[in-house]
Amino acid sequence: MIDNVTVTDHIITCIGNCVMMTEPENEHLSRDLHSQADAAASLMKTLSNTARLMILCQLVEGERSVAELEKNLDTKQPNVSQQLARLRLEGYVAPRRDGRTIYYRLADERVAAVIRNLHQTFCPL
Repeated sequence: MIDNVTVTDHIITCIGNCVMMTEPENEHLSRDLHSQADAAASLMKTLSNTARLMILCQLVEGERSVAELEKNLDTKQPNVSQQLARLRLEGYVAPRRDGRTIYYRLADERVAAVIRNLHQTFCPL
């Protein structure tokens, strides 16, 4: 499991390593850092939408059906489905069909770690 300390330590280590590397190595690491920063920025952009954040917070507690999400979030099914489609496109959630019911779960452990940290910080009860 990744936590905030681990991520922060990793970033500090990466930055420290950049300073001590040769130019070709530094260029490669720089591309990797940019790629990781792009991925993090994409996640933060997705989380900036309250509806998507609330869906992910529900899913951090376990798999939920679309109907459960609709009820728990007190919103209409088309709104939930629209946000789930975006989350699915980003690779953050994965569906599972059981008859006529579709269930969703978190699909990316990095996203799960971020949501767990947000959940612990902002929803401590």
